[in-house]
Amino acid sequence: MSDSFEKRDDEDGKPNPVINAMSNAVAAIRADDDQIALAKAHESLGPKAIEKLDVATARAQPTAADAVQALLREQGRNGSPEALVPGVTSRDTLVDGATGPLPARIYTPEGAGPFPVILYFHGGGWVIADKDVYDGGARGLSKQAHAVVVSVDYRQAPEFKFPAAWDDALAAYRWVTTQVATVNGDPNRIALAGESAGGNLAVATAIAARDAGLPAPRHVLSVYPVAQTSLNTESYLENAIAKPLNRAMVAWFVDKLIRSEEDLKDPRLSLVDADLAGLPPVTIINARLDPLRSDGAKLEDALRDAGVPVERRSYEGVAHEFFGAAAVLEKAREAQAYAGERLRAAFSGR
Repeated sequence: MSDSFEKRDDEDGKPNPVINAMSNAVAAIRADDDQIALAKAHESLGPKAIEKLDVATARAQPTAADAVQALLREQGRNGSPEALVPGVTSRDTLVDGATGPLPARIYTPEGAGPFPVILYFHGGGWVIADKDVYDGGARGLSKQAHAVVVSVDYRQAPEFKFPAAWDDALAAYRWVTTQVATVNGDPNRIALAGESAGGNLAVATAIAARDAGLPAPRHVLSVYPVAQTSLNTESYLENAIAKPLNRAMVAWFVDKLIRSEEDLKDPRLSLVDADLAGLPPVTIINARLDPLRSDGAKLEDALRDAGVPVERRSYEGVAHEFFGAAAVLEKAREAQAYAGERLRAAFSGR
């Protein structure tokens, strides 16, 4: 990225107390009440600053999903997936990756099928998190789009540097297009979706599928995607110390991901520089209190310039990772319903 990442001296990994207080003060003014409650629940779990940690420690930190569970306990509510999203069942399996099997979770809505199928990629900066952390978003999409969702754990950096995750994403798409019947899916109604790093993978996979001559997805849902490689956009500067994602964390993720600075120019990472012509319709969802908000706006512009039908909504008062927190955030429920509406329309041919 355009700003080099400098290692911190703080070995304990605790957030800087001054920056932490400033971040909380800004959130108190700009965030919705339920988003503030969720942020407080996360803080109660004692998360360390990801950008100060080694990878193993970073992967062990309390997640956004942990914060949702903590808030549900505080509210005296049942936090089981079945209670939060009734009418969707799930099972774990393996799908084909670029170099071997990948863990995946299949979500299936009520009904007889065959259903539309959504291949979904989780977030985490291509370094941390997995399908468990992002269960809320994938499960919610299955419910709202009335579709089978296949959520894949692609290989992560730094063990597997760029472009391993992108190679796995395309391999998983090949698997879905050929094995769709095994998940009670309809081969003529397939879509791509993802959050954050996964929002990038969803768009990049649509491009790769086009270039490989594979069947095109009906739609691409990209939730607060990484779409370019500058840390100096309007939203990076505006939300430099935001929670749960800040500017320094993104630099930390990219430092672990890339093999050299040349990778930053690759159109798989910098989607705004890719050949986007001929892609299926795209829906972009952003959060106002998110360093990646401008990425979504720039991607919208690039898609429109390429003649791709695109619609983007940016939700006020919420932060990065809000989409999967529909159990506790009103804007997440609205965003999931909007995503489901867009996907259902695509699957029905409208």
